[in-house]
Amino acid sequence: MGTILLVRHAHAGNSDAWVGDDRIRPLSPKGVRQSRGLVKLLDDRPIGTIHSSPFVRCTQTVEPLAAARGLAVLPMQALAEGSGDAALRLVRDLAEGDATLCTHGDIIPLVLQGLGDEGLALPRNARWQKGSVWVLRADGEGCWQAAYLPPAA
Repeated sequence: MGTILLVRHAHAGNSDAWVGDDRIRPLSPKGVRQSRGLVKLLDDRPIGTIHSSPFVRCTQTVEPLAAARGLAVLPMQALAEGSGDAALRLVRDLAEGDATLCTHGDIIPLVLQGLGDEGLALPRNARWQKGSVWVLRADGEGCWQAAYLPPAA
């Protein structure tokens, strides 16, 4: 079985202060540092594909990682805000390979909760900070294991 690296997009400033379509809100300077930090943070992890919510802040989060690995960022509507069930199906579908998925703060807990129904044991103080990564592995027997990596910067 493969590894899913479930990434919450890096810091993108305050959504309440953003004027305009939230889908095009970019990373803040802190978020740019976090996105660059993912390259080193995930240096020893296998990555076959990189999928992202089509929101700008998500694609920008994984662009440095994609460039470092010589991979394309594949936009996936299933990872957009409000797509919890679709994101969970995508994680299950990609579990055989090594994939990185960048998504939003509302999606991470829904995916983790869904995998919890399949044997994933989460720590009581589970978090999903901006720029953080959940390393998820299916064991082939219907159970999942998870490890949390805090943001790089």
